[in-house]
Amino acid sequence: MDEQARYEPRSGTGEGAPVGELVSRASQQLTELVRAEMRLAQAEMKEKGKRYGKGGGLFGGAGLVGFLTLQALVATAIAGLAVPLPVWAAALIVTAVLGVIAAVLAMTGKKEVGKAGSPTPEQAIDSVKADVAEIKESAKR
Repeated sequence: MDEQARYEPRSGTGEGAPVGELVSRASQQLTELVRAEMRLAQAEMKEKGKRYGKGGGLFGGAGLVGFLTLQALVATAIAGLAVPLPVWAAALIVTAVLGVIAAVLAMTGKKEVGKAGSPTPEQAIDSVKADVAEIKESAKR
């Protein structure tokens, strides 16, 4: 068998390829793998950021409506002291409606933040762990 035939790959597995070529191929594949994992982590963090932003905005809305509820409650107390029934009854109805709106916004915001989960890119971490385990297993062979 001549020298050149000994180094030509026999199949797609890299059998018979020179060590330098195998190392080069492994390095290229590792680089591609790391880039793919980074893209996965970036996409996962972007999705979680959107959920946290939406939940935070809803909490902000709940705070604003809650503040308006307190203002309406004060106006209700004043109107209740100033006029016997019709004015304070109307003000109390407005206060109750604002309170319900604040409660709905707060619950919706809490649900959105809960959907986001932890701020770590869990899918990317699991994928990297699986890749490292596969590389270790391949190195043992």
